Amino acid sequence: MEVTVGRSWPVSALWGLGLALVFVGERLAGAGTPRTVLTSLGLAAVVAALVLRVLRMRRAEGDRRAAEKSLLLLQLGGAGALLLYFAQSDLPRLGGKTLEQAWPRIGTALSALWPAAMAASILPALLAEMAFASMARAPLVEIGRVREAVLSGLGLAGALVFAFATYYVASERDVKADLAYFRTARAGTSTRAIVRSLDEPVEVSVFFPPANEVQREVGEYLTDLAKVSDKFSTKNYDQAVDVAKARELGVTGNGAIVVARGTRRETLLVGLEIENARSQLASLDKEIQKRLLQVARQRRTVYFTSGHGERGEETAGPTDQRFVVKSLRQLLVQQNHDVRDLGAAEGLAGDVPKDAAALFVVGPTKAFLPEEIASIGRYFERGGRLFVALDPEAGLDFKELLAPLGVKFSPQMLANEQVFLPRSNKPSDRTILVVAASSSHPAVSTVGRLGGRAPVVLVGAGALEEISPRPKDVSMDFTIRAQPATFDDRNGNFRKDDDETARAWSIAAAITRHESGAKAEQDGRAVVVGDSDCLGDPVIENAGNAYFAVDGARWLMSEESIAGETNTEEDKPVVHTRRENVAWFYSTVFAGPALVLAAGFVVTRRRGRKARGESAAPAKQEESR
Repeated sequence: MEVTVGRSWPVSALWGLGLALVFVGERLAGAGTPRTVLTSLGLAAVVAALVLRVLRMRRAEGDRRAAEKSLLLLQLGGAGALLLYFAQSDLPRLGGKTLEQAWPRIGTALSALWPAAMAASILPALLAEMAFASMARAPLVEIGRVREAVLSGLGLAGALVFAFATYYVASERDVKADLAYFRTARAGTSTRAIVRSLDEPVEVSVFFPPANEVQREVGEYLTDLAKVSDKFSTKNYDQAVDVAKARELGVTGNGAIVVARGTRRETLLVGLEIENARSQLASLDKEIQKRLLQVARQRRTVYFTSGHGERGEETAGPTDQRFVVKSLRQLLVQQNHDVRDLGAAEGLAGDVPKDAAALFVVGPTKAFLPEEIASIGRYFERGGRLFVALDPEAGLDFKELLAPLGVKFSPQMLANEQVFLPRSNKPSDRTILVVAASSSHPAVSTVGRLGGRAPVVLVGAGALEEISPRPKDVSMDFTIRAQPATFDDRNGNFRKDDDETARAWSIAAAITRHESGAKAEQDGRAVVVGDSDCLGDPVIENAGNAYFAVDGARWLMSEESIAGETNTEEDKPVVHTRRENVAWFYSTVFAGPALVLAAGFVVTRRRGRKARGESAAPAKQEESR
């Protein structure tokens, strides 16, 4: 028979009262005499409760003693949590510094640890006391019930700590996760950089009726973007109510977004129904960025050379199977550039127009006239900006064109047997190089930051080398290099032979000509790449190629500060090769049904064996009788 020692809950109540007094003194009173008095009384109550619990445990026997021991350990845990709290509190230590001042990392760790330790003491103690109290008058104590209560309390404390930790991380990170099929694009780093660089206020007027779902999606995007700069603001209107404002901005109905800076304004029509506005919302970041550039940047003129077999918006004829550069030109238009052609007939042989912000030479197959080369050279020397993309298929090295830039082009196709993009599942695919590494130059900042997430695809590239001696005042950075296993395929068999060299060939370069005494924005700049297919349709639809083209153009025009990602949630079509389509067809027509039949056969066989076994058992029992 166990010896009873009276009710246990008054001791736990005294312990809880002490903790409450310490909380009031430290958290509510805060400072001065009230804090000292309340905290001292609370500590005294906690110590008294621990002493009483020890006396009760020593007087108890059997399972009652085990229950008292469990409660004592939990109350000691609460006392330990108090010690952790005072260790990280504002009480000064040796040297007159608090723990947070002396060792901030330890102080931060303890400030998160003591509430967890306190929860792991209070909740199990409360539940254990409730279970113990229900057996206060019983001759025997079921220690199992007390232990189960303690474990339940620890589980609740763990769940509570996890919930608070999750809430803290979520509030600090402020990251939203939308697992739905549809999602509105969020503001990318490039758009944020554009907003951050605004020198005049830009106001975005949003016209939607109240409680509209599309307006909520647009509002979240714009509100997030408005946090970047105080020069970017957004206001909501209802066209049916704010008629004067709508008339001022030229809005005739709801579902419109107007980006305005002074008298310049650009309108984006989104729509009112979420089902119809999904495509616009998926590309909202790209569309807003386009209109921000149109109102915040002066329109510049970009010229594309013509008359030398360059790639254009359309193929030259039925025999021309090369990729066109329609998407590249559209990308430049979206960056608020006016795109024009420039050939001998338009005056290239005389001089490059003075309004040329940049001159693009994309995939020429014929040599330039000496007068044209001289014109381009003069343009570069006076601070012009060049984007030169060449192809080894042309068989020309364009030595005279590249000489002022300090670089030479080798019209020898590069190939790689290990890292390449399979397109037709033929050996020729080895010339489709995939490059995920780049330098830290601003012309490839986004590609370098994304790395393997946005590699650059090169379809038949040639190598670049620095001229020795390099022209005076010219500096060079090879921004993109091939994989080390890439070799110069001299005989065109797409295999590395003994006379072919495998190394990290330079494929793209960023070149700067520093004019003595001139400002940095007056320096000549050039981007040279040994493959123009990387700028063609549909290769430029690859994110890495698009960033390579856009960031290169921005660096040429001294706008590298707004380089970055443009977010989009547009669905990309799934494209299969002919062999993959055949495999999918036969697997769905034959392999899938065959697996279902096989599974059914196995299941029915097992059921039949089980039924036969159950029916045979009574017969065997009858025979044994």
